[in-house]
Amino acid sequence: MAMECSPSDCSKTYVHLEECFVTDTREVAAKVSPTVYLGIDYAFIWDMHLSSAGIMNMTSSANIMVLLIEDDMDIAGTVSDYLELEGVECDHAFDGIRGFELAQQSNYDVILLDVMLPFRDGMSICEELRANGVDTPILMFTARDTLEDKLQGFQAGADDYLIKPFAMEELLMRTRVLSRRRSGEFKKFNLLDLSVDFDKRVVTRAGKDIKVSPTGWTILEVLSQNSPKLVSRSRLEVALWQGQPPDTNALKTHLYKLRQRIDKPFQHDLIHTVAGQGVALREA
Repeated sequence: MAMECSPSDCSKTYVHLEECFVTDTREVAAKVSPTVYLGIDYAFIWDMHLSSAGIMNMTSSANIMVLLIEDDMDIAGTVSDYLELEGVECDHAFDGIRGFELAQQSNYDVILLDVMLPFRDGMSICEELRANGVDTPILMFTARDTLEDKLQGFQAGADDYLIKPFAMEELLMRTRVLSRRRSGEFKKFNLLDLSVDFDKRVVTRAGKDIKVSPTGWTILEVLSQNSPKLVSRSRLEVALWQGQPPDTNALKTHLYKLRQRIDKPFQHDLIHTVAGQGVALREA
């Protein structure tokens, strides 16, 4: 049965259809962009437009932030657009040097890493990140599909390996699974006299129990997972409100309340703000 859509139905997406009357999802792909084609499945394209019109409910991935390191601009644009339509925040680097810098300096839930990159290949990036103690889950993707290639990727430290061309749904599902892998192992956090048990949802400092609000728990979990590194304001806002805070001072207010409980009654502050950079949970 043919389906009809209008530009207004698709206005919230990153791709816009001209007036169209389509009978096949491949025709949708052709009208959206010739570069959308990745060789496997086009159903996700129509799903995106149904979702933007409120016909479907997208599974929430709002707490996931990924780094995409891919030099093919067409593939990178398609992947980042699709992930962001599904609620996944996506940073992008076009070459290996910049990709390594971002992976080393910033905090991501998953790194999507192409193997063949300008200036520096994905294998060496993965190996050095692991050698430097970066434990962010890494999903490698490449057209190289031999068993030897896959083993090389896993030996370099990759957590998963996806062959091009791939379906967007599969990439999304693998990304979601990997994003839970590290956080799923994160049960307890200790810093000086602060102890956080995320399973039991118990916070103590200097042996005293501290009550934390649900919003405070989310902030504390993100800060703990990334301690002692700085976490950007935008990263916290994504974790709390899918990147759309109720007002400009909302995060500041909740951080103040958390500090009142975690830091104020004690001698040393553990929650530190660096102007213009972010917040960290660490020693002074």
